[in-house]
Amino acid sequence: MVAEKKKTSEAAEMPVEEKLRILYELQQIDSKIDEIRTIRGELPLEVQDLEDENAGLETRIAKLKADVEDLNEQVGQKKIEIKNAQTFIAKYEEQQKNVRNNREYDSISKEIEYQTLEIELCEKHIKEFNQQIKDKKVLVDEAEALHSERLDDLEAKKAELDGIVKETQKEEEELARKSEAYQKLIEPRLLTAYKRIRGNARNGLAVVTVRRDACGGCFNKIPPQRQLDIKIRRKIIVCEYCGRILVDDAFSGDDVEE
Repeated sequence: MVAEKKKTSEAAEMPVEEKLRILYELQQIDSKIDEIRTIRGELPLEVQDLEDENAGLETRIAKLKADVEDLNEQVGQKKIEIKNAQTFIAKYEEQQKNVRNNREYDSISKEIEYQTLEIELCEKHIKEFNQQIKDKKVLVDEAEALHSERLDDLEAKKAELDGIVKETQKEEEELARKSEAYQKLIEPRLLTAYKRIRGNARNGLAVVTVRRDACGGCFNKIPPQRQLDIKIRRKIIVCEYCGRILVDDAFSGDDVEE
């Protein structure tokens, strides 16, 4: 804790010119990291989209197969109901042979008619269920074909992304270590401001040089007196239009330490 306070105190007491130089060099390092990540382009998002699509397809396929299984169970249930109805019909037909009057005969006939209608209704449901099963199996086949195609796409995109990451990983890790080292040289308040500005800037530029009398970030003209203040490097000045930290163009002639 004492060591951290000492470093913070030292960073705060550092000459403004040195603070500006460190900020500028940190920006150069972070911009190189941004460039590396830009090389990867949209691949990480494409990989994520394909993973999400495959997950969605797997869920859809599982749901369709569950629906088919449920329909098969309903078909089986209707077949049992048909078998039971046929058993009742056989029983009633046997009873008809021993009726004592027309009223008993008519009563049994109505029961046979009812069971016959039940069989017809079950057969109708079975036909409907079988058609639904057929339709859902077509959807399963289509979804599985698309899933297989998307898996191939995902494998290809992952291989492409892995190749790019492998090529740039070492450089990015080294730049990240360098960025972290530079950040430790900057007082927390100033570092927080740098990160906030950088996060809000579309191109990630928080520190820019003055070129052709204009801000290197938003390209708005800077008044002569303000340019003079920037050149003498005695205080940290931000662009009144975009809020970026402005530094003397002479900084751009100095290379970031390797």
